[in-house]
Amino acid sequence: MAEAKKLFIKTYGCQMNVYDSERMADALGASGYVTTAQPEDADMILLNTCHIREKAAEKVYSELGRLKPLKAANPDLKIGVAGCVAQAEGEEIMRRQPLVDLVVGPQTYHRLPEMEAIIRKGARAVDTDFPEEDKFDHLPRGPRAMRGPTAFLTVQEGCDKFCAFCVVPYTRGAEASRPVDRILTEARDLVERGVREITLLGQNVNAYHGMGDGGAWTLARLIRALAKVDGLERIRFTTSHPNDMEDDLIAAHGDEPKLMPYLHLPVQSGSDRILKAMNRKHTAESYLRLIERLRAARPDLLLSGDFIVGFPGETEADFDDTMALVRAVHYGQAYSFKYSARPGTPAAERANVPDDVASDRLHRLQALLTEQQRATQDAMVGREVSVLFEKPGRLPGQLIGKSEYLHAVHVHAPDDQIGKIARVRVTASVTNSLAADLL
Repeated sequence: MAEAKKLFIKTYGCQMNVYDSERMADALGASGYVTTAQPEDADMILLNTCHIREKAAEKVYSELGRLKPLKAANPDLKIGVAGCVAQAEGEEIMRRQPLVDLVVGPQTYHRLPEMEAIIRKGARAVDTDFPEEDKFDHLPRGPRAMRGPTAFLTVQEGCDKFCAFCVVPYTRGAEASRPVDRILTEARDLVERGVREITLLGQNVNAYHGMGDGGAWTLARLIRALAKVDGLERIRFTTSHPNDMEDDLIAAHGDEPKLMPYLHLPVQSGSDRILKAMNRKHTAESYLRLIERLRAARPDLLLSGDFIVGFPGETEADFDDTMALVRAVHYGQAYSFKYSARPGTPAAERANVPDDVASDRLHRLQALLTEQQRATQDAMVGREVSVLFEKPGRLPGQLIGKSEYLHAVHVHAPDDQIGKIARVRVTASVTNSLAADLL
């Protein structure tokens, strides 16, 4: 029996890339590959890239440069670049780094077995199409290995919003939703393999409109159907757009017990002038009214958000509006970034805010967000929460899991609790996590 070939995948960026990397491994599994945690052992290395962060492409080229010694030591090693940088850069990657054998975009990784056959013959392969066929239909089913208690499940891809700062519409394509029956089948399969919590993924996940019984379903209807899957105990979703937060999804936060009380809802700025320049198509006031409705449906909802400071044209008054919105909402968690241009986006041609000014604003915003996050965590001390235990902790006899509010919680508990949900009482709030006792 031929020895299995080994595949190493390095994943950058968002949860959707984590999911995509798993599917790439499935696709190449049909060609005889098994995954390895060591790039030195690999017969193929794939970099699954993200184009959201600053200088994303340059970081990929730097990583490729670090792979040169491995290629020199093993000329048969195949190296590929996948994901959003691959989509944006295409054949330019091979021109700049001749050691690259294949380049595949995020919509065509189901074609990896065919591309692998091409490169094994000594040719090179590039596929950054936006094909009509659904890539999920063409992925092979691998061995039904047991899974950890949590999993991601992509239900929607692409974006039609065209925010002025964002490359996603150009790298992931137009909004598209997977059919309901395929999502339910995948969810049941995950549960049979040990999963208890599923996070539904999409660039604009609450724009979901997949076809099901009676026509297109909303995300809320999909969540209610998933909640009926025996053994699935928790449901989450990310990332949402304020303009797609419809009435039935707001209601689901209040009346569907399996939908966890955590919502990531990016706003980006508190200034209406900047929001318009970003092409966000919502206002600070409409966002605040939406938060009120969500909290009316689920008063204990923990909110997370995204912020960009130093967007072209941002004044100190605009930044003050952002700080005011943060104080009004009180986030339990948030992500904040200093604006950096993405080639090909409308904002890339605009004059930048001076770097020292943007850095100062980011520092002040992050200080406020950190204060709010710490206050939210501190308020959990003494409360009872439910924790889904995921893995052993750093200390002997310790387990780590997530509360319904997505806080990391460490508890002294026996190993047989992994994969189970248990009630605990929070005893301490520490940096980025909680300590608790098993009840």
